[in-house]
Amino acid sequence: MDRSFTKRTDPHADGLETGTVLIVTPGGLEHGGGIGRQMGYFLRANQVSEQKLRYRIVDSRGPWYLGASPMHIVGAVIYFGRTVLALLRARLFSSPCIVHVNITGRGSTIRKVILVTIARVLRLRYVLHLHDYDYAKYYRNQGPFLKRLIATMFRSAAAVVVLGRHEFEGVSQSLQLGRDRMVVLHNAVPDPLPNLNRTPRVGRPCHLLFLGYLSARKGVPDLLRALASPTMKLRRWRATLAGGGPIDEFRKFADDLGILDRLCFPGWLDQNAVSALCADADVLVLPSHAEGLAMSVLEGLSHGLPVVTTPVGAHSEVIEPNVSGILVPPGDVAALAESLVSMIEDETLRHQLARGARDRFLDGFDVRRYAARLRELHASLLAPRHDQMETVGKERVS
Repeated sequence: MDRSFTKRTDPHADGLETGTVLIVTPGGLEHGGGIGRQMGYFLRANQVSEQKLRYRIVDSRGPWYLGASPMHIVGAVIYFGRTVLALLRARLFSSPCIVHVNITGRGSTIRKVILVTIARVLRLRYVLHLHDYDYAKYYRNQGPFLKRLIATMFRSAAAVVVLGRHEFEGVSQSLQLGRDRMVVLHNAVPDPLPNLNRTPRVGRPCHLLFLGYLSARKGVPDLLRALASPTMKLRRWRATLAGGGPIDEFRKFADDLGILDRLCFPGWLDQNAVSALCADADVLVLPSHAEGLAMSVLEGLSHGLPVVTTPVGAHSEVIEPNVSGILVPPGDVAALAESLVSMIEDETLRHQLARGARDRFLDGFDVRRYAARLRELHASLLAPRHDQMETVGKERVS
């Protein structure tokens, strides 16, 4: 799928950069998980800009559910072929043009190695936007041949965008990548105002909300065990676990633990439904074992939800303990249960953390600021070459 987003203003107005940015993302905006959601937020925020840049979305993989189909190989080849054709069209008909490539590890890396090799043959400059939780470890575990290909891919990029300082340090050291070409850009979400309305809910059970793909990596088994702990069973709460994944398996696990009657598993939800859930919830909980920077944590902050999560990936750069949320060690069920009890029992603490969460969002995670920074990066790479090095290197780590 190829979608265009253009702010139509006078292309000759003073101070406006012109050009095309081809955004390559797995699953596009609708089926790309957190990456697709982040790119969608960026494009919608970017539409209010007066900067004359044309954005085109190219789905490099297709919907995630193709992976479960006997035709998944055919589907993957078709989507990959469309992406190659989009690169060729961009080279022939869009000048100037850069390619913004969203990448993770494993299969995504293999596809992107091929794509950026084609981009280099076509003499298209590209940005790598890394959405992964420990790419340096993934890189170290590869064989010598793939390591060389990955290193070439990163070192040939015009810029490399990472989600936090952990990835900044790991990638720059492991791949021997110049820090002057790396940018730390935390994920960001839209401000739900003016629809945000967090009035007190007197007399009702505390509503705990999990958002994300239901899996062991996201800490769902840990969460269910914590909810089933003796101290939690004595408290008044209900929980919603929203997201795709093996829902029936986790429902059975919850039933075995004796807590299924307090849980709701609505499955995957669109942005409007997620926003409605956040507005109704009291606490956002995400006990992940590994993350880059979870969108659900930012969604919680934007809605003024105190967040209980783990200090993985860039989370410790986002959550200030006892100010905007609580951090618990990954896999520590007892600590997770204790934190949830505190949230349920101490209403003063919960309201204090809610205010801190909203302030933290306004301070650094509004997508309008994110869009401005990413747009400036694209514009600098589309500018004449003699202006680029000074512009691109101005702000690397935020």
